[in-house]
Amino acid sequence: MSIFERAMQKMQNSAAVKSVGPRSPEPARVVTPTLARAGAQAPTHIEPASVPQGRRVTIDRDALLADGLLAPPLVERQIVEQFRQIRRPLIANAFRRGVPKVEMGQLIMLASAVPGEGKTFISLNLSLSIARQNDIRVLLVDADVRKAHISKMLGLTGSPGLLDLLRNPGLDPENLIASTDVPGLSVLPAGGHPENATELFASSNMLTTMRRIVDRDAGRLVLLDSSPLLRTTESQTLADVAGQIVVVVRAGDTARSILLDALSYLADRPIVSLVLNQCTSDAPTGYYYYGHGNSATVRPGT
Repeated sequence: MSIFERAMQKMQNSAAVKSVGPRSPEPARVVTPTLARAGAQAPTHIEPASVPQGRRVTIDRDALLADGLLAPPLVERQIVEQFRQIRRPLIANAFRRGVPKVEMGQLIMLASAVPGEGKTFISLNLSLSIARQNDIRVLLVDADVRKAHISKMLGLTGSPGLLDLLRNPGLDPENLIASTDVPGLSVLPAGGHPENATELFASSNMLTTMRRIVDRDAGRLVLLDSSPLLRTTESQTLADVAGQIVVVVRAGDTARSILLDALSYLADRPIVSLVLNQCTSDAPTGYYYYGHGNSATVRPGT
């Protein structure tokens, strides 16, 4: 039985972790470099709202904790360690640390098959974990533009963001990015008018915009919090641009057939990782790591 099959079997047989906080992440590495494909023509020009130059937002940790998006103190130390495990291969692929550099590896898409897997929890906490590294900065992009949960929870609803950049190629992305009170962490809101988001994500300007953001800061990772793969077409289109893709799976809840349907949209993507969320195990930390591939391999129990 392959390592990936073991991970799939573990996902099916595992019950959800009983805890008093948010879902605990468990990573599983699956597959390795990506070439983005340009799509359709950019749609009609729409003027964005006024750009708040130098905007800074404060991370309301109490509110995020109450909303289940931060780990409670009881398990915080364990969660922090697990996110170190998740970030390590992503950083290695992006910055050629012991493995070949992945094309557009600094651009990481976080997705799930369906809603309710804990994707936004993983996106936020992975961003905070990466920001703790002194030599790396992280930009969290709200690419789940219809729900725009990250924009809402950080008070950026209505602020110009990703969609406005795609409609207006002349805008400077850095002017729309909001800094935070967490050193090394910044946020790009979803922006307004998501009605034609699929066409915008498929446009040639999407690849151009993402390359501008990646090339602007060689020491920055860009995390795209996307919509569920089986709920909208935006995330399926977004996968053509990202250099690495992380799929969040809720153990004991997501059916194998649903996960396989979602992964079928990523079949030609060379770097795809699985984070198995709310998983029980016999390991001291409560986590197993699964994976296969070349440099993307993570050994069980490491």
